[in-house]
Amino acid sequence: MNWVVYMLECADKSLYTGITTNLERRLAEHAAGKGAKYTRGRGPFRLVYSETCAGRAEATRREAAIKLMAKVKKRLLFS
Repeated sequence: MNWVVYMLECADKSLYTGITTNLERRLAEHAAGKGAKYTRGRGPFRLVYSETCAGRAEATRREAAIKLMAKVKKRLLFS
C-alpha cells in the first residue's frame, strides 16, 4: 500500500503536514472540518506538496523530517 506525505497551505498562510493512503479523501475531510484539529477553521486549503512513500514507516519518518524543517525550507519544497 502506498502512503502519501502531503502539505497544505491554510488560509492564514500556515502549513500543515500529514500522511494518508487516500489523498483525495483526506483533503475532503480537511475541507469538511473533519480532518486534523489544527486545520479546523483554517480553510480554505491549498495542496502545495505531496510525495509518495512505499510504506507507513517511511511516510512517518518523512513527515517528521518535514515538520522539523524551518518554514523557509518547507516552502522551498514547493516553490
